[in-house]
Amino acid sequence: MSSLPTRSTTGPGAPGRLASFEWYRSLSGNGRAAFWSSFAGWALDSYDYQVFPFALVAIAAAFHLSRGQAGLVATVTLVVSAFGGMLAGVLADRIGRVRTLMLTIAVYSVFTFLSGMAQSFPQLLTFRALQGLGFGGEWAAGAILVAELAEPAQRGRALGWIQSAWAVGWGLANLAFIVVYSLAGPALGWRILFWLGILPSLLLLYIRHSVRDSQVYIDTAAARNRGDPAALEQGAGRSPLRQIFARDLIGRTFWASMLATGAQGGYYSIFTWLPTYLKVTRHLSVLGTGGHLFIVIGGAFLGYISSGYINDWIGRRGTFAGYSVLAGVAVVLFALLPAGAVAFLPPLSFVLGFCASGLFSGFGSFLAEIYPSRARGAGQGFCYNSGRAIGAVFPTAIGFLSLSFGLGGALAFGAFGYALCLLSL
Repeated sequence: MSSLPTRSTTGPGAPGRLASFEWYRSLSGNGRAAFWSSFAGWALDSYDYQVFPFALVAIAAAFHLSRGQAGLVATVTLVVSAFGGMLAGVLADRIGRVRTLMLTIAVYSVFTFLSGMAQSFPQLLTFRALQGLGFGGEWAAGAILVAELAEPAQRGRALGWIQSAWAVGWGLANLAFIVVYSLAGPALGWRILFWLGILPSLLLLYIRHSVRDSQVYIDTAAARNRGDPAALEQGAGRSPLRQIFARDLIGRTFWASMLATGAQGGYYSIFTWLPTYLKVTRHLSVLGTGGHLFIVIGGAFLGYISSGYINDWIGRRGTFAGYSVLAGVAVVLFALLPAGAVAFLPPLSFVLGFCASGLFSGFGSFLAEIYPSRARGAGQGFCYNSGRAIGAVFPTAIGFLSLSFGLGGALAFGAFGYALCLLSL
């Protein structure tokens, strides 16, 4: 019923073994199946979200949207995804991590597909909002499952590799963007990108056959169901969502939510508008935009993985602080780069992807460790996704600020998110 044990500074997690793959070898058969299910689910979740920024210019043209309206679609998706994540966290504590994972994947697959069928702006807004329910919940269920199955000394890097799946899905979206737009053109291409979002539903067959809940969750659920006095005394009989606002947990709930707000506000500020920025402000073609984004995605992938190892080496707080500072500086330099300094754009893009993405690798292990198993799903789901809900205001703010300061100047606003991370720490 207690919180998960944290990392160790000796043994497998020590600096001397910083770059080992002991974390994977230490997983049980069920642990490995859970890892690949969560990895694939998060990668496909990423694809289903990232196709929207790629399609944004074509969608705006199809429905005659202003930048404010286009930003509103991203914001609504993120706000609803926050509620989806909170709901998934509660469900993960009630019906199990695995069943919740399957439910969220089904939801985001179906509504991404339906987004490609939208015939008006209100329809698109509705489908993207409902897609957000699954999008927000997948990470909460998958991260908790892997955190409970991984060894404490290896947890940071295991969750770092899970987080790196976001870059894989982003790369798939970028590749689909290049191929589909080259063959079908933007007018039909944006719909095809969404239709491809139904493919993640195939993952449900593997999860149902191969993955089981952790023993930690099974024992906690059994104790709650039989009315175990010790479990009830610790609050297991109360609603998990109520427990995270009880006197013993409310402080960590507030500050962890603010940390997530800063990280996600900064991230979505820059990456929601990045394809549009490269096309409209930097005047890159489809191939030029896609090729440039692969540099960003490569940096993101390495940032996720390296941060997972560093989290196990120096701890969660130090890693959060370092990546927050670097990400804030990178956002400002990237957004305000003079038009003539194009040679600096690729290396800055790599650094931006590395730092802004690497910041997230610590969340899965950190949030799992600060909450007891009786409220772990609710704590993880609420903190990460309340941060997403508040941070969702940033893309809309960028859209409106760009009318006065230009898109590049407005993107620099994202650095305030990383300042909030530091304040929270």
